[in-house]
Amino acid sequence: MGLRDEIFEQPAVLQHWLDTQWAGVGRIAAAIRAQPIDFVLLAGRGTSDHAGVYAQYLWGARNRLPVALAAPSLFSHYAESPRIGQALVVGISQSGQSPDVVGVVAEGRRQGAITLAVTNDPGSPLAQAAAFTLDIQAGHEAAVAASKTYTAELLALAALSVALAGDAPADRAALAALPAAVAAALDLDAAVADLAAHHALMERCVVLGRGYHYATAQEWALKLKELTYVLADPYSSADFQHGPIAMIHPGFPVLALAPAGAVLDEQVALLRRLRDDYGADLLVLSDDAAALDLTPNSLRLPAGVPEWLMPLVSIVPAQLYCYHLARQKGLDPEQPRTLQKVTLTR
Repeated sequence: MGLRDEIFEQPAVLQHWLDTQWAGVGRIAAAIRAQPIDFVLLAGRGTSDHAGVYAQYLWGARNRLPVALAAPSLFSHYAESPRIGQALVVGISQSGQSPDVVGVVAEGRRQGAITLAVTNDPGSPLAQAAAFTLDIQAGHEAAVAASKTYTAELLALAALSVALAGDAPADRAALAALPAAVAAALDLDAAVADLAAHHALMERCVVLGRGYHYATAQEWALKLKELTYVLADPYSSADFQHGPIAMIHPGFPVLALAPAGAVLDEQVALLRRLRDDYGADLLVLSDDAAALDLTPNSLRLPAGVPEWLMPLVSIVPAQLYCYHLARQKGLDPEQPRTLQKVTLTR
């Protein structure tokens, strides 16, 4: 099984998780509610760090939990660790092997914090270090570039958010609709391949998202770097205007996420400015007509997905884009140079 197979496996992976993991999520949510916490500290690397960025917005907006992203080097290379005894300490890692992520969770448990591992291996060192484990149940992922493990991590984090908020039927229904929405996003495959051909000579770009979609911008940029060796710089569209916008000149590629939601109007205004004033070459992923009309290089995301769940859907055409762009460049997406499936950092 290769990368494209695993991208297309995602609806089944998400459905399996929804069918099998709710009881465990409920137990973990009850344990978290029983132990008052001041904040959440999340540790992850690479793709799993981007899942943490999603949780930062999700749990902050929907559960009113302040969420900080850990600096694992503070726990592994410096003399004193931060005080995290009153936190929910979460380690996210598909393999559960990275020593620095394990170290953050282990230190949290030593200090008396409630600890949670989000991983694809419930027997891993990360799971053993934590008091609780959310098994993402993605199955073996053979490709070096993560696809199904990323969306499975997002689903686990979203389900925990729903459980912590009281398990509202409308939220459960929104989660239940995700496999079908991801399947609909996969139907964009042919259109994605055409857009990838348009960018076959691309060597650098920026990827813009904001709010819930900032994590997707980061993950899209990472996949571009891993699979196509394009120098892809991800930004919050707000931060982008504080300096990096100076990079844009006629023909410069700007890849943007602009789904419906709280930040849509500002996102559309910025993209229109980049097109009209600076001549940027836009590629837009959106479910909104005004955003899609900004450029012929657009992909219509499935309608009806709530903003807080759209990152599970919008990343799918981005994954396909990176796969097809690698092939357009004559590269092998199954064997990105210098990379291994598991990276161990301390």
